[in-house]
Amino acid sequence: DLDLALKESNAKWKIVVGHHAIRSVGHHGDTHELVRRLLPLLQANNVDLYMNGHDHCLERISDSKSPLQFVTSGAGSKAWRGDVKNLNDQGLRFFYDGQGFVSVRLSDSDIELVFYDVDGRVLHQWVRSKQLHT
Repeated sequence: DLDLALKESNAKWKIVVGHHAIRSVGHHGDTHELVRRLLPLLQANNVDLYMNGHDHCLERISDSKSPLQFVTSGAGSKAWRGDVKNLNDQGLRFFYDGQGFVSVRLSDSDIELVFYDVDGRVLHQWVRSKQLHT
């Protein structure tokens, strides 16, 4: 169903949200079943973001085979300070193991992620632009 929905979508920005991380260097690490079964669908359908919680951290990981960004925002509760697996840190662009949150701003041409700590201080920003399309 997801593959068909993504194929038929005319959305400029394709964002998939799940609970478990596909890629993470946090407490739970990569979810191997999602890497094997879900990741190829996201790559084939040019998904821009996969957003999840589950790990109690903030992180952004870039995919090596597509423009996909893995965004974890699970730091709104208990933080697992120092509990970093680092099993697969390929593409790791940002990691924070304290409390915080992420904001997302979308426009026709840009997407912006801003990662904040619990006090609202900016920890990391990322912007991507896309050409306008019909």
